[in-house]
Amino acid sequence: MVDVMQRLPVGSGFSSLDDATAAGAEAARAALGALGGAEPGLVIVYGSIRYDLTALLAAVRGVTGATPLVGASTSGQFADGTYVPAGTAVSVMVLGAGVYRFGASVVTGVGADALAAGRELARGAMDAAGGDTTPHSALMVLADGMAGDMQSLLTGIYRVTGARVPVVGGAAGDDRTFSGSYVFFGDQAMRDAAVAVWIGSERPLRVVSGHGWKPKTLPMLVTRVNGMEVEEIDGRPAAAVFTEVISQRTSGEARNFEGAYDGWDTGHSFGLIEPDGTQLIRGAFVGEDGALRTFVPLPEYCAVQFVSADQDDLLNASEEVVDDALRDVSAPAVMLMFSCIARIDLLAVRAGEEAARLHKAAGQVATFGFYTYGEFARSTGVAGYHNATLTAIAL
Repeated sequence: MVDVMQRLPVGSGFSSLDDATAAGAEAARAALGALGGAEPGLVIVYGSIRYDLTALLAAVRGVTGATPLVGASTSGQFADGTYVPAGTAVSVMVLGAGVYRFGASVVTGVGADALAAGRELARGAMDAAGGDTTPHSALMVLADGMAGDMQSLLTGIYRVTGARVPVVGGAAGDDRTFSGSYVFFGDQAMRDAAVAVWIGSERPLRVVSGHGWKPKTLPMLVTRVNGMEVEEIDGRPAAAVFTEVISQRTSGEARNFEGAYDGWDTGHSFGLIEPDGTQLIRGAFVGEDGALRTFVPLPEYCAVQFVSADQDDLLNASEEVVDDALRDVSAPAVMLMFSCIARIDLLAVRAGEEAARLHKAAGQVATFGFYTYGEFARSTGVAGYHNATLTAIAL
């Protein structure tokens, strides 16, 4: 049995070299070197699509060998307080063997049947870890962010793991080009796919999330949806309701978002009301055709509030997430974290502050993550797909 106080060996490195082979090797050497001679158990790679991803992964594996490798293309990364903007670099983290039992799996065809893909993915990861034999488990999931309904993927996972296995992770990005995102498995960069890592543990594992968004309206009922389009709220045209909420912004909110990306309407979103009263954030925008849309379908007749945030609200969530993730964790070594590209859009010139505040709050615990096209954090019910949110697990 593993000593529950044993600390996980971790090491990370990144490179912004232009050549994919040179960048992959440099980042991997730095990560492996920081492991202090411990045996590697899992390699995590986050990279820009500016690279030849096949060459990049081959270079990493040239350093890390046959150690299981998973990862994703991103729209930016962060490690130990350093913000790495989209389109610039590759980041590598190596987790040591022995403290946790890792099992990695991959599945394709997410776009055709996300529910079935989720079931297959969870079973494959559990089998790769030797079965569900440890007292505690969690699942880290990375998925092609352009592949379809991410909530259905999580629902498929839930049908295998049930409520007792929390899920954390994120949807891959593509440097904000919307040309296609990838997940990594071994030496392969794959589209329309998802990868998962089963984490078996002798100690309890917790997945946490936080966002800083605050309710702006009373609860409302979504009375008609059509796929990603929200047609009615409280029996009224949804776009009209949304426009009314946006028009009520204060001048203070406008100043706080000066210079921010304007594609996701001015820092307002849906807060899908959870059974405990918290809000699961779902991004919303009015398209050129005047329709109100979300990035994943809202359930018909769900209760929502419109929520808003200014830049300080978003940043203040950093310490809250870190405190929650580290609570009651013995000898934590790293927090694997996932943040939304929408948060970077809204933070604008203050984008780098989030990574810095996360790492400062974590103290001696390493922080490592990427900016996603949607975040995963399922810890209680079935729902677990988020927007504009920070999610994390401490190991």
